[in-house]
Amino acid sequence: MLRRFSALSLAAVAVTFGVVASAQAAIAGPATGLDRAALREAITVRPADGVAGVVAEVHKNGETWRGTSGDIVTGKRISRDAHFRIGSISKPIQAVILLQLSAEGRVDLDQSVQHYLPGLLPEERFTEPISVRQLLNHTSGLPQELEGAPATSPDEEIERRLDYLTFDEVIQQTLRPEGRPAPGPRFRPGTKQEYNSFGYRVAGKLIEEITGHSYQYEVTARILKPLKMHQTRAAVPGRSTPVPRPYLPGYLTMSNGERVDVNVQGGLPASMTSTTGDLDRFISGLFDGRLLSPAQAAELFAVPKGADGKPLPYADDSYCNAGPGKGTACFSVGLMSVPLPDGSVIWGKTGSDPGYRSGIFASRDLNRRMVYSMGTSSSLSTGAPAVAQRLALAALGS
Repeated sequence: MLRRFSALSLAAVAVTFGVVASAQAAIAGPATGLDRAALREAITVRPADGVAGVVAEVHKNGETWRGTSGDIVTGKRISRDAHFRIGSISKPIQAVILLQLSAEGRVDLDQSVQHYLPGLLPEERFTEPISVRQLLNHTSGLPQELEGAPATSPDEEIERRLDYLTFDEVIQQTLRPEGRPAPGPRFRPGTKQEYNSFGYRVAGKLIEEITGHSYQYEVTARILKPLKMHQTRAAVPGRSTPVPRPYLPGYLTMSNGERVDVNVQGGLPASMTSTTGDLDRFISGLFDGRLLSPAQAAELFAVPKGADGKPLPYADDSYCNAGPGKGTACFSVGLMSVPLPDGSVIWGKTGSDPGYRSGIFASRDLNRRMVYSMGTSSSLSTGAPAVAQRLALAALGS
């Protein structure tokens, strides 16, 4: 299950970035209002999409649109208030907690992981310090989650979705695996950017170590309650749990062709369920200053730069390779940036869990905001980005 989380999160970020960027040519600039017919058409599921259902919410220049498709597997209606799994959209939430701890003087973003978590990184392999900021902006050079582990079959992934792993267990299985070589750094810290979910597992461990509380406690006290995100839940430690009702169904396919509704999952401490309304509350509170002071908020909108003052290079061709700045860093602390042809930039994050693909994006002034989630209809996800592309064009286009 964990390997699937990592692979799907990475794929979703890469593909959705490409989807939004490829839409740039068709976006003439911010429109004065919402094209509701285009939005409804965008989320109408087509046979090639690989999607069982969609829920979406769009805000533009003071107008709001919310919509859903039906569940094509069961034919049932999907509520506009449907809950879903948010995957790596939890990363900016984790980043906010550490930025708040920084403002409180309890963590220094430029101090090393080795200082705060001595012995966590094997010294014989990780000889250079890795800062907390480098964990959060994907410049740590740490190995990918479960790097080198063998692939699993669709049936195994469906079965393993019920497993719950702590941050410690993920770290142990990645850095000190049994039965395969232990990985080392992928590059020198701070020299490149490469999207890395494992860095956020270490960040989660750091949150628990510094505060003495569980991740679930901290995210509830610091973010969910202040923003009145009453429909958002962090994973229950040690248990597999269903997505609360009403929920967006997501399906994976067994080798015998049977579709399995995978709403019940274990996950990680940072795994969460939410709604489009709650995620809109989160990004609104994030950008309007309710969660962070100006100094900490600036970290959300700054991609890492080298000594020459230019954005760091991206490690490979998976991300940050469309539009201006091709091949350079596009992730900040917790978020990713997507430039638009009118010279503006939207910021946000995508996320994937088994059966779910989600995204949240907004302009810094919050005049343009988009939240969506798609429940998959099979274990193959090749068609899912088509819905995101149509929605991006309808929501952000002229």
